[in-house]
Amino acid sequence: MEKLLIKNARILDPSCQPALDFVGDILVEGDRIAKVGTNLPADEQTKQIDASGLCAAPGFIDIHVHLRDPGLTHKEDILTGCKAAAAGGVTSVCCMPNTKPVTDNEEVLSYILDKAKEADARVYPIASITKGMKGEELNDIAHLHACGAVAVSDDGRPVENGGMMLKALKEAYAAGVPVISHCEDLSIIDGGIINEGEISRELGVKGMDRASEDSITAREIVLAESSDTAIHIAHVSTKGSVQLIREAKARGVKVTCETAPHYMMMTDELLRNRDANFRMNPPLREQADCEAVIEGIFDGTIDAIITDHAPHAAEEKADFLKAPNGIVGLETSFAAACTVLVHQCGMELMDLVKLMSTNPANILRLPGGTLREGSLADIVLFDPMQSWTVDAQKLHSKSKNTPFDGMKLTGRVVGTILGGKLVYSLDK
Repeated sequence: MEKLLIKNARILDPSCQPALDFVGDILVEGDRIAKVGTNLPADEQTKQIDASGLCAAPGFIDIHVHLRDPGLTHKEDILTGCKAAAAGGVTSVCCMPNTKPVTDNEEVLSYILDKAKEADARVYPIASITKGMKGEELNDIAHLHACGAVAVSDDGRPVENGGMMLKALKEAYAAGVPVISHCEDLSIIDGGIINEGEISRELGVKGMDRASEDSITAREIVLAESSDTAIHIAHVSTKGSVQLIREAKARGVKVTCETAPHYMMMTDELLRNRDANFRMNPPLREQADCEAVIEGIFDGTIDAIITDHAPHAAEEKADFLKAPNGIVGLETSFAAACTVLVHQCGMELMDLVKLMSTNPANILRLPGGTLREGSLADIVLFDPMQSWTVDAQKLHSKSKNTPFDGMKLTGRVVGTILGGKLVYSLDK
């Protein structure tokens, strides 16, 4: 059995009671964590990593990723997406079902899980709520769960029919399957491509009214509350949705939610240059929304940080008006969140690890998110003080559509260990 000893790291594990925060060692045997402590001994056959000056934490878990596989592999595939994940310290990804064909049957789930066996991250498929993501007929949610789906979502579009969504919530809750909602009223969006406001009017393009997100967020909360079921709200971007979720949590509604780094630190003013790499859905909003998202993170309204990693080929993003929405984010997520939340807003690193690892594991009931002895040896090593400049061309993703290109960030992943094996090293 192979052994690995990580020495002299600042160990951060919010999953333990009390949380672990000390300088010490982690001994890995095979694919499991054997011991966490100080001055751990090692024999000559044990590989060693001197992590002096680095933090060691449970590998990050991104519960909202588009791997584009099957069917759209010119943008990304499972193997390249997981290489990008490893470079960002992400050891587990949950991939959304808007593939071609849609992830709504056993065959597609088997394809994803089989291909992921060779990947540099664990891949957990999310199946669609409705067949073909058409919103017309519910899938057999319990069966899809039994076939390997960890959750259900029609992400990329909403379940437009409220009655169907209510039925899905009830069936999924009975089967113990989390439901993730893409909160968007398509009749309000009506062809809009960026946030509706001063910038959309200045550019003369159709805007996406924030009421679209807020109205469906409110609907999902009402449906979950009335049926005593649970809902997870995807990619929160507006101050209105943050407040709706905050109030619902205070009432005891079983609602969780996520946001992405770009909603903390970027506004629609960046679209003035008509660069489609700043276009995503939901869109970049306004400064008040960024502030509300950050406040929601600090007060516990927002439970997790995700990327909504959505690769597109360069030629697809070339036309500002016609380009598909979406950006890549797996390799910049930690650095961007560390820059804003830790260095600019004073968050403790422990709390950032909780948002990026322990909480996501708990929300979707996944392995990981912990350094407890006996748990999977999925570990990220990072330097919270290292500054670096993002170079899109050096990203591991097939696609380079990042809004962070050329941006200086502080906080860098140095190494990623998956199941006891080093799958990414900054030095290599």
